[in-house]
Amino acid sequence: MTIYPNNSYFCPDFAMSRLQNMGHEIQHTGIIQRIEGNSIFVKIIQQSACAGCHAKGICSAADSKEKLIEVTDYSGQFNVNEEIVISGKSSLGLFAVFLAFIIPLLLIIVILVAGHLLSWQESISALTALLTLLPYYVLLYFNRDKLKRTFIFTLRKLNQ
Repeated sequence: MTIYPNNSYFCPDFAMSRLQNMGHEIQHTGIIQRIEGNSIFVKIIQQSACAGCHAKGICSAADSKEKLIEVTDYSGQFNVNEEIVISGKSSLGLFAVFLAFIIPLLLIIVILVAGHLLSWQESISALTALLTLLPYYVLLYFNRDKLKRTFIFTLRKLNQ
């Protein structure tokens, strides 16, 4: 385990994708998959904290997921299959959780409570609450370009 200077985050040394919380910035190592104009597509491997445990074969808690992240870069200094460090503000991660999980949860709760107060049947309340999520996620989808400008990631070469 590595203890970082602020003693606030522990990260196993064996992790391929090291998450560092230094200066309110999240960093992952990744490999550039492809480059299309000014868009660079970076593959990172997100691992759970116990992914390197010797018992991970029999434990369902250990997992890893590949993620493909699109980053806009105008420098032209990166190449395909190059190992890089991708970073972003940790506050944006909290904002993403808020958009993806907290608001939908609140929508469901509000509709369920409103259905109860209006004496709807439970099944009608539940179905209405779930169907309320459809326009919300459609709204997020249509605002994806605006969200791309909000969620900004930066790249740097691994050795810098």
